[in-house]
Amino acid sequence: MVSKNKDLSQSDKPQVPDASAFCFGIVTAEWNPQITNTLLEGAGQTLKQFNCKQENIYSIRVPGSYELTAGAHFLLQNYKLDAVICLGCVIQGETRHFEFICNAVANGLTELSIKSAKPVIFGVLTTDNMEQALERAGGKRGNKGVEAAVTAIKMAGLKIRFLLQKWGFSLAFLNIV
Repeated sequence: MVSKNKDLSQSDKPQVPDASAFCFGIVTAEWNPQITNTLLEGAGQTLKQFNCKQENIYSIRVPGSYELTAGAHFLLQNYKLDAVICLGCVIQGETRHFEFICNAVANGLTELSIKSAKPVIFGVLTTDNMEQALERAGGKRGNKGVEAAVTAIKMAGLKIRFLLQKWGFSLAFLNIV
C-alpha cells in the first residue's frame, strides 16, 4: 500500500485551491465520538486554513456512519453547497456488521455524489481496532478529517474549473487550477 507509514494530512498549500468562494457541508457520525470529534475538528480547521468562511460551513451530526448518506442528502437538498464531507468511524467487530456498514456507506455516498453532481467525500475510518482509529484521528497517521477537507476543496475547485472552461472563461486569474 502506497500510504503505509505515511501521514497524508500534510497538504502542499500551493496545490490546494483558495476556498473563500466555496460552501461546504460536513456530516459527522456521533458513534465513536472520541474519533469523529477529532476528525470534525481537523476538517473544520482545514477549511478555514484555506480561507473558507465560517458562515459557509454547514455542519450536522447523525447517529452513526450508516446515516451519513441521508445526512449528506439533507444538506444537499437544503443548502447550496460545493461539496459535502462525511466523517465517521467503523471499527471491526466479531460479526459481519462491519462489512455491511462500510459497503453501504461507500456505495451510498458514491451514488449520492453522482446523482447530485456534487463531490461527497468519504471521510470514514474503517479500522480493525480503536488503536488504528486513534492513529488516523490526530495520531501518528495524521488526521483523516484534514485529508477529507483538502479533498473537498480540490474537488470543488475541479468542478468550477470544468464549468468555467465549458463556458470559455480563462482560468489564469483564478487560484483553482
